[in-house]
Amino acid sequence: MKFIVSSTYLLKQLQILGGVINNNNTLPILDNFLFELKQDELTVSASDLETTMSAKLKVESDSEGAIAVPAKLLLETLKTFPEQPLTFVVEDNHTIELSSNHGKYALAYADGEEFPNAVELNEPSSTVVQGDVLATAISKTIFASGNDDLRPVMSGVFFQFSTEGITFVATDAHKLVKYSREDVSASQAAEFIMPKKPLNLLKGILAGSETDVLIEYNDSNAKFTFEDTQLICRLIDGKYPNYEAVIPKENPNKLIIDRSQFLSSVRRVSIFSNKTTHQVRLKIAGAELNISAEDIDYSNKAEERLTCSYAGDDMQIGFNSRFLTEMLNNLNANEVQLEMSLPNRAGILTPVDGLDEGEKITMLVMPVMLNN
Repeated sequence: MKFIVSSTYLLKQLQILGGVINNNNTLPILDNFLFELKQDELTVSASDLETTMSAKLKVESDSEGAIAVPAKLLLETLKTFPEQPLTFVVEDNHTIELSSNHGKYALAYADGEEFPNAVELNEPSSTVVQGDVLATAISKTIFASGNDDLRPVMSGVFFQFSTEGITFVATDAHKLVKYSREDVSASQAAEFIMPKKPLNLLKGILAGSETDVLIEYNDSNAKFTFEDTQLICRLIDGKYPNYEAVIPKENPNKLIIDRSQFLSSVRRVSIFSNKTTHQVRLKIAGAELNISAEDIDYSNKAEERLTCSYAGDDMQIGFNSRFLTEMLNNLNANEVQLEMSLPNRAGILTPVDGLDEGEKITMLVMPVMLNN
């Protein structure tokens, strides 16, 4: 088995696949990339048993074979090469020899047969989404998903496909984000929960990409195919909470404010907040928003006034400043609207502008109790 490939082209593909490999794997074979060669097509795969990703590369070769190559060693070596053709030759003594313009390097390889096979999806349902739309949907929601191992369903992003549109939801019970597109729809209704790791990988690869992504899924797995890459992952098992029930429908108090001003203000004031609750207090009266925080243990306090446009009763409500900053950071709008009903009911944050046609985003943040 022998092939020739460009060093930078190979490195670029392997770095993407390398994101799948865990630092401490239960099976030693998972520390490797699987190289499968068929004439001038090399398929490289990486897996952590839950997620498997593979890419097809064009190489110069007329042989066939499958071997597992140590990922870390190969990546570290490739990073040091300038652009040049590299020749890989599999030797009899269980090593693969890599020749560059200046030298030769031998890596021990394992048998390709030992590498776990990717799951095959039988008669899956499918939907096609543009890469950029998918990447945006992931980045707008993934930050709101939880990290609680006891509630695995909340540690992923909920995909909801219908003939009218597609919706992505993430929540950790303190904050919730619902992102929907009416300009993209699926052929039939379906829903599943995607784990974070494969989503982060997809987000990184697909940002700004105009390629179409074919999403195929059944009850236990989902498969994403685009260009020469394929990602298959196991879905999170369980029923997603009824998020619509949590979103308050009647919110008579509406505040509209400049997003970046509001964000900078919350950031500054929160430096003075209590280090465990991160609580900031919003006091709204007329066209004035007063943002304050206090850390009684250290006699630290801060207060800022902003002008806003407000319709509703005067009110005071407390929020965790970290959730507010995260949410405001994830919106591209110039102005945002905060809708509230009572100090103990969730606040709803939506962008006033900056959305594409057919794009909708709703962020919900639970208040924290104010101690007067």
